Amino acid sequence: MRKITLRIWTKLSTKYLTKGIILILLLFAYGIIGSYFIMGLNLIDSIYYSAITMATVGYGDYIPSTGIQKIFATTLALGGVVLLAYVFNIMLTNFQERMGKYSKGVRKMKAIENMDTYYVLCGYGRVGKIVLQELSERKQNVIVFEKNPEVTQDLVENENLVVINKDATEDDLIQKLSGNKCRSVIISTGDDVTNLFIVLTIRETNPNAWIVSRASKLENISRLKKAGADKVVSPEIIGGKDLYLESAKPHLLRLTVQHSSDEIFDEFKTIAKYDCTLENIDYHIPGIETPLSRQIKTMNIEDGKRYTNYLENNKEAKDALDNLYNAVNNIHSHLISGPNKDTLNKLIEELEKYETILGKNLTNKEIMEITKKRKE
Repeated sequence: MRKITLRIWTKLSTKYLTKGIILILLLFAYGIIGSYFIMGLNLIDSIYYSAITMATVGYGDYIPSTGIQKIFATTLALGGVVLLAYVFNIMLTNFQERMGKYSKGVRKMKAIENMDTYYVLCGYGRVGKIVLQELSERKQNVIVFEKNPEVTQDLVENENLVVINKDATEDDLIQKLSGNKCRSVIISTGDDVTNLFIVLTIRETNPNAWIVSRASKLENISRLKKAGADKVVSPEIIGGKDLYLESAKPHLLRLTVQHSSDEIFDEFKTIAKYDCTLENIDYHIPGIETPLSRQIKTMNIEDGKRYTNYLENNKEAKDALDNLYNAVNNIHSHLISGPNKDTLNKLIEELEKYETILGKNLTNKEIMEITKKRKE
């Protein structure tokens, strides 16, 4: 305990100590000068008299007799009492604050030790808040690193949540916490340089840590991966895709169809003819609500030709595709975006000439019921 107290005491802010020492020296100088000229004492006695008066000891060997001497002695004694009380109060308050922070830090580390596993979240901004919300809903243990205490002041710590208000780029604690008990390190600050530094810091000592980092700029994704991030996510890019899909919703069609793999190129030609884009394909396994999704994003007839040629020249790939179509009973959904509703309606009319259309804009649950019946 004595070592802990000494360590905290030695770390007291020099600002408070310096201010206190300066005030004491100024009062002491006032006492020496006043004792010499007002009390009529020599230099040594002036130093002695100033010290005992400031400390309110008052041995009585020098007694003020005149009015000016009494006023001087009173101001020196009162100044000493007030100043010493002020200085010690500042030092004691600062010491108590540091003791409180130390005790709080010990409690945090104890809470972390009691966690079986946990996630480390670096950065509690707008993205970090969403990540924490998702983790909390799944009852996961989370350690949040956020250097700005004002940002996390509304967070309530408990047995599942510990907040550490330190800079993850300057504290080696992040390295220790990224060890075996850490399920994943999620780096969500808005600064790619900070994210890169945190990745390098963790990867240096924890080669097996699973690191997921945010990237604000597209060109930094490759840099973060080279630094050691296992996954890099760009909320800006994802947000841009979502904005596009939302804006395209009035001209977005989910068409559930049934046809064999031999009719794929005919679909390509029809979709390209109407200047529509095939966004993705969902393959519906009978009895399972969630489909297998495959992103396409093409409206070019040349893409269809290349894909058809690839299947013709690669028997294994063609057999694998046929097996997939057989597994889903040839039922799949196309997400198609087009210039307008009239164009999409014309597209549907033409597709109906050579393939079976089971429905448009159906939910996965509705499609699951169709696949069950078709399978029977």
